[in-house]
Amino acid sequence: MSFLSALMDPMVELRQATHPEDAREIAGLASTIWREHYTPIIGKAQVEYMLERFQSAAAIADQIKGGMQYYLILSGGHAVGYLAFEKQGEGLFLSKIYLLNEFRGKGLGREAMEFISREARDRGCSTISLTVNKNNTRSIAAYEGMGFKKKEALVMDIGGGFVMDDYRMEKAL
Repeated sequence: MSFLSALMDPMVELRQATHPEDAREIAGLASTIWREHYTPIIGKAQVEYMLERFQSAAAIADQIKGGMQYYLILSGGHAVGYLAFEKQGEGLFLSKIYLLNEFRGKGLGREAMEFISREARDRGCSTISLTVNKNNTRSIAAYEGMGFKKKEALVMDIGGGFVMDDYRMEKAL
């Protein structure tokens, strides 16, 4: 199936990332997605810092070793995004959910979120929470459309002179 055919196929498949090559593939997706999506929101310097610190192949491999569950999002057999989550107490924390630009708005994110909801329920979680940049209005609207509510504003120092200026959002299951 060609890349263009994959674009037209709304069916999503998720594959758990368990191998070093998966971490490298996710880091490649992160590099593309973050530079395109987040540079206008947080600036190039912070994007580059966060990619190296949190979304490099080594950082992703360390997160997987620490218990974070990463999944590649596939459409038509092609990796078009990724997600990561972990159980925290009675809730599931959705750390990451990202799609390549050309795959947004096609239902893949909603299908991925349904998968995350099933995983949360299977783990006995009563909520799913996430953080999202306060200026990421498109994503905030998408989360609200899926039942998430803003719970609090957070400003977190992430080092390097940068902060994450986010909302914590939550969805009851």
